[in-house]
Amino acid sequence: MCRVLDVSTSGYYAWLKRKRSARAEANASLLERISQIHAWSRGTYGAPRIHAHLQAEGVRVSRDRVARLMKEAGLQDVSRRKRAFTTRRDDSARPAPDLVERQFKAEVPDQLWVADITYIPTSEGFLYLAVVIDVWSRKVVGWSMKNHLRTELVLHALGMALEQRKPSNVIHHSDHGCQYTSFAFGKRCLEEGVRPSMGSVGDCYDNALCESFFATLECELIDRTTFKSRAQARNAVFDFIEGWYNPHRLHSAIGYLSPNNFERRFLFIPSTPTANMSTQPG
Repeated sequence: MCRVLDVSTSGYYAWLKRKRSARAEANASLLERISQIHAWSRGTYGAPRIHAHLQAEGVRVSRDRVARLMKEAGLQDVSRRKRAFTTRRDDSARPAPDLVERQFKAEVPDQLWVADITYIPTSEGFLYLAVVIDVWSRKVVGWSMKNHLRTELVLHALGMALEQRKPSNVIHHSDHGCQYTSFAFGKRCLEEGVRPSMGSVGDCYDNALCESFFATLECELIDRTTFKSRAQARNAVFDFIEGWYNPHRLHSAIGYLSPNNFERRFLFIPSTPTANMSTQPG
């Protein structure tokens, strides 16, 4: 081998005995931590979120270095797919006005909620998920799962959000789905002081924030799992929302904090053992 590579025998043995450089040792240690965070994220984090996680731990490293080490180790995030739509419009219903006009911004909690429905395929048939998200913190504040698309699905999601948050004069923005334009839904909004809002027809950008959440759910959970039953899917989605997305998943729009930690930081809510850094890897 030395003759073929034109290397001296003594040089080869000296290379075998030579210790790794300080840079190589540091890279090995950093890659071990990166691998732990990647595994903890359920294999979903790419370089930006892993870099933000390391910064939160006080590790000073560039994003490019994190990306390079991940590429060398074959670690990557998950990509998003295009989502099929579940909206069924009732042409006879009178939609609410658009109070948002694509300005998905909120200065305080429970100022603006967005809501939508998606589906989870299982061997038993579809499981439908309705969510309500607080634009201020990106937190899922209400959700409901059923094996049908009746108005009851969105009423339960709204009810959960109202029970948890007890808002005053909140805007509830959705598409023109028949569930949201139904008399029962409008009546509940009127009773609770919720201001319904709806975007234009057939335009995903008019509810882009909720579409973004569903894209995350689908690429990080649904596309990577085959559900044998609706019960299995229900448990997995519950764990994703309440065990991962709300308490831990870093969100670029809120300074690479999780929704729960963002609310704690700005509302001065004391940390709990289920949400502080001690629950994270290492």
